[in-house]
Amino acid sequence: MSKPQPAINALSARLLQIGDKWKNKVIKGVPIPVSTTNLARGKKKDVYILSMFPYPSGMLHMGHLRVYVISDSLNRFYQQKGHKVIHPMGWDAFGLPAENAAIERKINPHVWTEQNIEKMKEQMNNMLANFQWDREVKTCDPNYYKFTQWIFLQMFKKGLAYRKEAEINWDPVDKTVLANEQVDTKGRSWRSGAIVEKKMLRQWFLGITKYADSLLHDLVHLKEWPENVKNMQRNWIGASKGADISFVTNHPQLDKITVYTTRAETLPVVQYLALSWNHPLVTKFAAADSKLEEFVKSVPSLPRNSKSGYKIEGLNAINPFNEKSIPVFVAPYVIADYGTENSKDSAVKNEDEPIRVGAAVMGCPGHDQRDYDFWTTNMPGIPVETCVEHGFVKELINGKPATSGPFPYILDIGSMKENSGKYSGMLTLDARTQLVEDFSKIGVAKEVTKTKLRDWLISRQRYWGTPIPVIHCDSCGTVPVPEKDLPVLLPEIKDIPKKGGNPLEHIPEFVNVKCPSCGHDAKRETDTMDTFIDSSWYYFRYLDSKNKDLPFDPSKIQEHMPVDLYIGGIEHAILHLLYSRFVSKFMGTAGMWDHETNEPFKQLVTQGMVHGKTFTDPQDGRFLKSDELEVKDSEWIIKDTGAKPVVTYEKMSKSKYNGINPDECIKQHGPDATRAHMLFQSPIAEVLKWDETKIVGVERWLDRLVRLCKTMGESATKFTQEYVKPNENDEAEVEFSNNIEKLSRRVTDSFEMYLSLNTVISDYMKMTQLLEVSQRDQKVREELIMQNLKRLVTQLYPVAPSISEECASLLKAEQPLLENWNQYEWPTRNPIVNWKYQRYQVVINGRSKFWFVDERDLFKKGKDYVCERLLLLPDGKRFLTNRTYDKLVLKYNIVNFTFKKKKGPPTGKETLTGKNKNL
Repeated sequence: MSKPQPAINALSARLLQIGDKWKNKVIKGVPIPVSTTNLARGKKKDVYILSMFPYPSGMLHMGHLRVYVISDSLNRFYQQKGHKVIHPMGWDAFGLPAENAAIERKINPHVWTEQNIEKMKEQMNNMLANFQWDREVKTCDPNYYKFTQWIFLQMFKKGLAYRKEAEINWDPVDKTVLANEQVDTKGRSWRSGAIVEKKMLRQWFLGITKYADSLLHDLVHLKEWPENVKNMQRNWIGASKGADISFVTNHPQLDKITVYTTRAETLPVVQYLALSWNHPLVTKFAAADSKLEEFVKSVPSLPRNSKSGYKIEGLNAINPFNEKSIPVFVAPYVIADYGTENSKDSAVKNEDEPIRVGAAVMGCPGHDQRDYDFWTTNMPGIPVETCVEHGFVKELINGKPATSGPFPYILDIGSMKENSGKYSGMLTLDARTQLVEDFSKIGVAKEVTKTKLRDWLISRQRYWGTPIPVIHCDSCGTVPVPEKDLPVLLPEIKDIPKKGGNPLEHIPEFVNVKCPSCGHDAKRETDTMDTFIDSSWYYFRYLDSKNKDLPFDPSKIQEHMPVDLYIGGIEHAILHLLYSRFVSKFMGTAGMWDHETNEPFKQLVTQGMVHGKTFTDPQDGRFLKSDELEVKDSEWIIKDTGAKPVVTYEKMSKSKYNGINPDECIKQHGPDATRAHMLFQSPIAEVLKWDETKIVGVERWLDRLVRLCKTMGESATKFTQEYVKPNENDEAEVEFSNNIEKLSRRVTDSFEMYLSLNTVISDYMKMTQLLEVSQRDQKVREELIMQNLKRLVTQLYPVAPSISEECASLLKAEQPLLENWNQYEWPTRNPIVNWKYQRYQVVINGRSKFWFVDERDLFKKGKDYVCERLLLLPDGKRFLTNRTYDKLVLKYNIVNFTFKKKKGPPTGKETLTGKNKNL
């Protein structure tokens, strides 16, 4: 939250005027083709710089300003370096927020979305963002979602797009599926507030798990991704090595039950099996057991950590290790879509058959806390069995070392007990390996690697999304819409009903169609796709956004992919990036492009969030609005109570009243100062604490630079384009030129190598200071100052383009010989100039006495010559005449004397001598 905006002062007004003056020019990017003299060899590959596209909510926030200033600054830098830069922009335009907004306003979401896009485009222009609008995409445009549907159909043909029954979050009020992120910690719908139900619903999935190995393995190739993002991806995929172990049952008509475990060494003490509520065996037994049926119905509403269970009467499993009969439970804690399918009962005859995956896990109360809690709740009084010794391991149970207690909670270290048969005495890791190997030979176990990753559920029971292009026919089953009939268009709906599920279901002309296979009456799929689908391939479409026949021309992708720089928030580090990587790899296997790994993004830049100043009432912790506060004696106080609010910096949000509209800052301080201040406040990857009060320092610097350019442009000296070499005999010129050169090189490296854009601003300021001092002190030729001032004006362009334009205009105004100066071409490196002389320090008995200037190679001429030169200097005569030194060291630029202590008064005849040598 910022304090109420004061009237615009004269300084800000000048910068605002400059921004308005050059706005229309600078949003078009570098206007003059840059020569290729800066390029090391031949034609340079285009540079693809991409920032994550926004959802058109109607208002860009400060987070948007940050990411677009970063990407635009890099875009302009590479343009100046002679690259052809691809820097597009578009809109992630489908989704629930637009539909909700349309319901509230009683308009079509398309109308609301288009209005917002126009507003946000203007905001982007206000921040001087140079995007290539000829490449623009809108995910709600039929010309775009036609190919979202095309990609779906390619996956359908490959068996990667399929439909099955799955457990979902169901909002009973709005009658729609909710993503996990739309359910709060109390289990309530984020929109209606209703308690979310768990239910089985036939849904569409994409087989991302088929690509789990490459998604995991290829992270090692992403050398230019932040390590924390790669770790998040690894953890989300969650690969683990284990084994499938089969348990036969006592029921002659049932298949064996197969479980997956990472702790095969605990098989000797498996005391029960637990099935998910939707397991095929549970369904079979529930048909004949009304109590089990009631329990199954209650499971979806129970918490995941529930200890309740239902023992299936008449069904026992046989532990393959010791032939013991063990009970089989239905347990809420078993995740419904995790585990191993029952091969017989889940066999799929066609795409419309429900795939009942279900899950089964083995229960080892002696070696797992959750299993222990479940066992002691459902089988009280039955002893817990263990097969692993504590040994020297001391794991924590309830905060205390597990040296004693009901069971040893051991992870990977320990030794097997006597009840482990041939494995007794073995270390757990060795026993695990050997047991799987032995039981694999008899068909009971199989070594496998599994992941936490689940196939991607893409169905949404909403209107505003990409229609899924399939038709359901009673005769033919699920039939894909022919490619020639794409896109399947969303019908226009003026007023979307507030409740009642997906309105597409109630539009006969949309639902009722002919089967494209047999011609009989059929029904169109009414689910629409998750909007993550839309954003999973847009980076491809930018490269060929007008293509009417294909999503893109593979030759264009081959030329420009992968994206060189992808910039966006850390909050998208998992799902969006994972889905984009999956779709990109699929497009590679589908022959649409060919790269070593088919990874879409070469370098990933994740900027930190923008936090705003936040005020809370110290009495009740309530967030305070700006109109509840006032400033007295330079301090904030609460109007009603006079108390000082608690001031913190937190993520900007409407609920905290700490959000800031970027346009307000731009209108107050101008676009260039706003851009520079945004970059200056924090390194890219760190959280930025937005403090608008400090922008005045940036404003003053920019104003000083403009004034300096005006002064230099009006100089009586007629400057030329010829290179001015600093005078090697002139210390001031050499020092000035070298300091500017070092800063200039750092600016280049900060853009090109380190992405340290906050230090770019500080280096700009240092260059400005050097130029001002040199112009004021007149110790450096004006030609040399002008040469380096032009250099700064050019290097300023990526961050503050309109100020750069103004400065260039002022320099050229009265200098006709600079008319052909290409102010946009990034400067090449100049050599560091060595001053012909050097400063030396004289140290006597550890104390510095004086400095002198002499030839750079003075020390190479020997100690005798150095002494002779010193005795010619006034300070040398003063400190050195008639003295005998014990030791003389010449090192770096230091002349270091050690003198003997004199005995008796000077004779007046002593000379500076070395040991046993008269100099």
